[in-house]
Amino acid sequence: MQLTILKSNILLFITAIIWGLSFVAQRAGMENIGPFAFNGIRFALGSIALLPLIYFQHKSNHTNSKQSSLHGLFFAGLLCGVVAFTGVSLQQVGMVYTSAGNGGFITSLYVIIVPVLGLFWRHEISKLTWLGGLLAVTGMYVLSVSENFSLALGDSLVFAGAFFWAGHVLLIGHFSKRVSVLPLAAWQFAVVAFLSCLVSFFFETTHWSNVQAAAIPILYGGFMSVAVAYTLQVIAQQKAHPSHAALILSLEALFAAIGGIIILDEPLNWRICFGGILMLSGVVLSQLKRKEA
Repeated sequence: MQLTILKSNILLFITAIIWGLSFVAQRAGMENIGPFAFNGIRFALGSIALLPLIYFQHKSNHTNSKQSSLHGLFFAGLLCGVVAFTGVSLQQVGMVYTSAGNGGFITSLYVIIVPVLGLFWRHEISKLTWLGGLLAVTGMYVLSVSENFSLALGDSLVFAGAFFWAGHVLLIGHFSKRVSVLPLAAWQFAVVAFLSCLVSFFFETTHWSNVQAAAIPILYGGFMSVAVAYTLQVIAQQKAHPSHAALILSLEALFAAIGGIIILDEPLNWRICFGGILMLSGVVLSQLKRKEA
């Protein structure tokens, strides 16, 4: 059992690396293609990439596979897809105006926002969670607020997107107990792809040359960030404890900052270091009280 848990933690760690570096891919992709076209293509690739896994899962006919109606799957995927589309759109547009490191750190606030939104479901919130939230918000202020005491546009959009990612986590937690996870993932990714392409059609001008120029970030975002990382997360969380999983996945913020500095030559200064330490400390602290259930 211990070996299984160790393998699960390793898979979650790899997922955090992939998701962290995806902020670099998003930032790089924006140099050649619009944010909605980028999301439309990468989520379409992610949805298609899951089809073989769904096929083989169906063929294997596991006894623990969830049986659900097409109507239930359609509703769950549509709702999760719309929320994910809103979150990823705010994040992607925000990445046009902020750094990969900032985007990763601010998005990591969803780990704290999740229990806060859980108040609407009468979830108990510990004192450590509130203290962690205060630390994280303080870190975001240090990291993102400019000298004239106004929150930068890109940071504000990414922060707004974090609330939708938190809502998305709660929805997935609800529906994953009722429908098959991989078909749900593929369908919600298809919804995100369709809505993104629809917005791009009306508000962006995209040529084939733009897609070719952004090919590497798109491929990484589609196959690695969407398809591979999500699948690793699903496999790992079958054995990993939820609080441990959330803690490990929150490290995506750290890898986003490291990737932005190394790959994109983004500056490293005291604000990034101090703000990042505060935010990561808040994320970690908010998880400490979650004991094994």
